[in-house]
Amino acid sequence: MTGIGVEAGAQAARSRALAVLRVRGRALAAALLPAGAAVILLTGASTGHLVGPGWDAARWIVGVLALLVLPAAAGVAVVVARARPAMSPTVPIPEESAPDLYRMVRDLADRLDVPAPSAIALTPDCDSWLEDRAHSAHGPPPRPAPDEIAGPGRRRAPVAPVLVIGSPFLWWMRVGELRAVLAPVIAGTGPSAHPDIAAARRFVRGLDAAVAVASTPGRCPLARGLCAALGWVARLLLRGCREHATQMERGVAAAAAERAQAVDYGLRIVAQEQVGLAYAGWDRLLTKVALPAWRMGRWPSRLDAGVVAALTELSRRDRLAEGFASRLGERPACDLLEEPGAVDEAASLLAARLFHGGPAEPGPDWSPVDWQAYPEEVVDRTWRADAARLHRVLDSLGVRPSPTPGAPDPTAPTLSRVLDHLTTPNRPQTSPQTAEDPAPEALAHTAEGEHAAHAPSQAAEGERAAHAPSRAAEGERAAHAPSQAAEGEVAPHDPPQAADGEHTPQGPPAPDDETRTGGAGGNTDAEGEAEADPAEAPGTPRSAALAAGITAELAREEARAQQHAATAARSQERPRWDDSDCVLPPFPLQPQRTARELLADHVTAMVCCAAVDTAGAVPALDWLDGPSLLLGGERAADLAPKVRSLIEEGDPGPLRHWLAASGIRPEKPVRLV
Repeated sequence: MTGIGVEAGAQAARSRALAVLRVRGRALAAALLPAGAAVILLTGASTGHLVGPGWDAARWIVGVLALLVLPAAAGVAVVVARARPAMSPTVPIPEESAPDLYRMVRDLADRLDVPAPSAIALTPDCDSWLEDRAHSAHGPPPRPAPDEIAGPGRRRAPVAPVLVIGSPFLWWMRVGELRAVLAPVIAGTGPSAHPDIAAARRFVRGLDAAVAVASTPGRCPLARGLCAALGWVARLLLRGCREHATQMERGVAAAAAERAQAVDYGLRIVAQEQVGLAYAGWDRLLTKVALPAWRMGRWPSRLDAGVVAALTELSRRDRLAEGFASRLGERPACDLLEEPGAVDEAASLLAARLFHGGPAEPGPDWSPVDWQAYPEEVVDRTWRADAARLHRVLDSLGVRPSPTPGAPDPTAPTLSRVLDHLTTPNRPQTSPQTAEDPAPEALAHTAEGEHAAHAPSQAAEGERAAHAPSRAAEGERAAHAPSQAAEGEVAPHDPPQAADGEHTPQGPPAPDDETRTGGAGGNTDAEGEAEADPAEAPGTPRSAALAAGITAELAREEARAQQHAATAARSQERPRWDDSDCVLPPFPLQPQRTARELLADHVTAMVCCAAVDTAGAVPALDWLDGPSLLLGGERAADLAPKVRSLIEEGDPGPLRHWLAASGIRPEKPVRLV
């Protein structure tokens, strides 16, 4: 396997690359055609062959057209050649920080008989690919080696692409599994070394960068007109070569898969199972564990290590995954790094930047948190912040505090205030026989507290219920305005099909990517919207009013946070891959929560605060489900349906019986800060 001609896929890729270059040649010929015609007409006049009024008029017309087309074509060519192509945000791994990893990659490239990647970088995603960074805007490239096909000393091959590896792979996979997964990716450097394929890729990337340059906002009217013409030409050329570029990349992927079949084929089939498992664990960790911390202004500094804990917990719960835990006795691929902790921290910060839109550097309002401090620093603070927001909205709605007999501060926030407000007036309470029988003492105490709390507040609650729909409409309108900034976010990719050595990776690859092993780190393609769908609105008028108020309050807080982040970003130097002033995440993990979800989360947070303050419960971290409440050393897993019954039906019976059975005192004041 020393030449590209021995692989059918590479031959198909080369033919498609030539088709892309023919599009470039036709564009160049079209730009030079008026100048050539003008030269012919001028030459004919000087020799006395093309004379007369008609030929004179033609010379003037064609000459003026050539003077207009040539500078425009030269400008487009300069922009296409010099525009900086898009570069994926990654964590660079110098060779001195991972000599064993570089040695493994070079050994694998030698075995595949392909050029070794020029560098290695990590991405906070379950994916791996090759990325060309030979453009001058990405830094000076290393000196290339002589091209194997053209012969030594005749032509020089393009600089080898950079190998980008998903950071979760290094922590979850063993060394042998990582080697097997990377084999078809590294094999893609062989076709990449062909001059025709490299030139076609440069042309397509240049056109894509030119479109981005033309779309840059904030230009003067004259510049906008020139950029519009530039963008039209670049898009026209992209449409002409799009199909050829797609088929070229598929041919490259097929050639890489064919070449990698001889390397660890059996192990690669097993390793592809670990790709899917790592994707599931990474997605769960980001959405359930990391996202609550990011919303609190903290970023977990050991996300990749958390993947191992999450997947180990999955193997403990799921009998189908029991065999995966036995692999942990083998050498993990992260041992190939000299300082895995520092690399994990850098990848974790980049993940927060990509999936949440956090700052690029740590700061007072953006500090790391380790897993040991997560329950106190994130879970407890999140609950109390949500509970405080809930009571602020109740204050804005004019809801009076529930009186607590003998309390030193009658206006202190209590869970009873929330229960009393969300309870539908004159609704029959759920019979205690429908729930577990709590302790008689707790039931008697709770019934006494309920009677004292309900008596003075029924009249006021009935008056406020009449105003609830209008407040809900006002809250939805207030929440709708800040949510406009969330539209148009880039949706993450769906989980891909795992590819082994026999199959071509599914889906059209990007122009600058080779064989891929996974998908992007997102789990939804919905756009974030702050306003609630009518079908998702809480069931009772009081719930609707409270949910709308919470939505509006949270939208205002997020708008202030985004404004502060934008101000801080403008005062600091942005990363080289960040070409936009937008502070929203490029790849958001989830759409914004609906009004019903927000209300349920806030009521649940209030219940958890009451449990911690009155029943000795403790906040905890569940690796698969995120923040959790421990009552008596056991996780409280049956709280959600009782909260839904309260906010959707106005029935507090199931929740009150659960509180009594758990020894939680809803009439006791709760600490909010």
